[in-house]
Amino acid sequence: MRTLLHAARAVVPRMLTGGGGKIVNVGAFAAQKGAANMDAYVASKGAVIRLTETMAAELREENINVNCVLPTVIDTPENRSAMPKSDPRRWVAPEDLANVIVFLASPAAKAIHGAAVPVTGLS
Repeated sequence: MRTLLHAARAVVPRMLTGGGGKIVNVGAFAAQKGAANMDAYVASKGAVIRLTETMAAELREENINVNCVLPTVIDTPENRSAMPKSDPRRWVAPEDLANVIVFLASPAAKAIHGAAVPVTGLS
């Protein structure tokens, strides 16, 4: 959460003077609902969604779009090592997550403000 706040403090003033921009925050799919033994994680990722919505409301008139993505488990070597019994074919491929982020940062997403986009991989 602090990283998001620090990044926003660094880029928003430049976007304001530069005429606008796009911010795509990264949260987590798990943030949408409480879960046992995940209190701090769910709370911090839930805060990413609420901050995204708040920033979008505050910055919309300044030509700054703010949205976030909510991936499930991302298929990385670290996650494969940490969860060897899981099926990584069901996880989010990094390039698929990147494609959603690129879309939200593109002119094609100019009408999207404050969205929390689930990126869940194969079901």
